[in-house]
Amino acid sequence: MARKGRDDGYARLSVRAYAASLRSFLRYAESRGWCTRGLAALVVSPRVYQHENLPVGPSWSDVQRLVATTEGSRPKDIRDRAILLLLAVYALRSGEVRALRLEDLDWEKGLLFVARTKGRKREPARTISPLSHRRPSHHPLSQRSAPPSVFVSRSLLTVEAPIQPLRRSSLWTIVAKHTLSLDPPVERHGPHALRHAGATHLLAQGFSLKEIGDHLGHRLSKTTAVYAKVNLTGLREVANLPEKPGPGF
Repeated sequence: MARKGRDDGYARLSVRAYAASLRSFLRYAESRGWCTRGLAALVVSPRVYQHENLPVGPSWSDVQRLVATTEGSRPKDIRDRAILLLLAVYALRSGEVRALRLEDLDWEKGLLFVARTKGRKREPARTISPLSHRRPSHHPLSQRSAPPSVFVSRSLLTVEAPIQPLRRSSLWTIVAKHTLSLDPPVERHGPHALRHAGATHLLAQGFSLKEIGDHLGHRLSKTTAVYAKVNLTGLREVANLPEKPGPGF
């Protein structure tokens, strides 16, 4: 595990997960008599501090370049563009994008309903104007050959047959394919990086942490507070505040 952190570039959070898995296995091995007792207790996890890392995502200009790679009329382009906009502009989680259902989209009223993966609740509607001009003329689910269970459960599907719900790994691959095609490249390639980019962009536009937290679907304000660390304008204002005189002055 030390080698993974040093040579493979694993973050301490990842090393901690590996350590927890190893401890679980060693405890099981001890119970079966496969190894010496007490080995599990010797596996020490690295200390991880809350909010120790900055939320990292591409700049908004990179997001715009990323969306531009999906310009086109092919079903694949339309699908990929919708996914990128949902992740960056609407700042949805990967699971929320994959869980979208056809009934969550009201094209006539321009509304989008989001079933949050955290909190298990269906949020009020949002406007879908950035997506509406890319509305597909048909959907694979309209085909009679499409499985009924898919018809009622998912809306963002793989373009190629057979029709099936988009997997988590497939969504990551779609996003990474477009981010890796950028020149110059961006550092982070996954869907969650676009969610961070959207939140950071809102902060730069002057939105409050409360407004950003509502947009992200955060249940707790402390979850959104991490973005205060990337609000450079606000941090500079705090740094330039005059010092208050202490007692006795």
